[in-house]
Amino acid sequence: MRAAAGFTGRANSTLTCGDPGMPVPDALRAAQGFAREHGIKPTAHVVNGSPPESAIESAGWRIDLDHPGGAESLVMTGPLEKFAEGEAESRDLPGWWELTAGPEVSAAQRHVLGSGDGVCFASITAGDTVIAAVRGAVVEDVLHVARLAVRPSHRRQGLARRLMGELAGWGLAQGATTCALQVAEHNEPAIRLYEELGCTEHHRYRYWIPAGS
Repeated sequence: MRAAAGFTGRANSTLTCGDPGMPVPDALRAAQGFAREHGIKPTAHVVNGSPPESAIESAGWRIDLDHPGGAESLVMTGPLEKFAEGEAESRDLPGWWELTAGPEVSAAQRHVLGSGDGVCFASITAGDTVIAAVRGAVVEDVLHVARLAVRPSHRRQGLARRLMGELAGWGLAQGATTCALQVAEHNEPAIRLYEELGCTEHHRYRYWIPAGS
């Protein structure tokens, strides 16, 4: 069970990846109590087609079709050596946060994106302006990629591809061999980019909420 003042769906949901050790309806009631305690919407993070999914549906929950990031997301993985080029420098710049999190950065955003060891704040700048940014975090041998963003005025210039290559180089230097990332199913340009980099779909997940929500 995860809570972060509403910043991102994953950080404010209950991950369902196995037997909760009690009847699923009881586990979902516990998740609702946790959500009330932390002031967030009760949400279950569910892998498509997993054993918990049918039990959650039978308990009266439904897919959150109004989720800001979309109802369904892909998790994609791929070998870093296929697209690594250069090595990103980690720079905790104000412009990095403004581009990836917004003009007013909350404590929750800083915690979700900045906590932990092995985190890289990679960016491309033009003068004093951050025009492209991405976050990477290495856990064991996996580079987790998130918050890839390019300013609208600088899109279609290959910056996302360049930044991913540099982040992959950084990940290799940290001992990672594989990348993992999440992308909304409707974000077709991003999916095409990741496929061109050698990433393939590993699984999909959806957010479920109580039917009366």
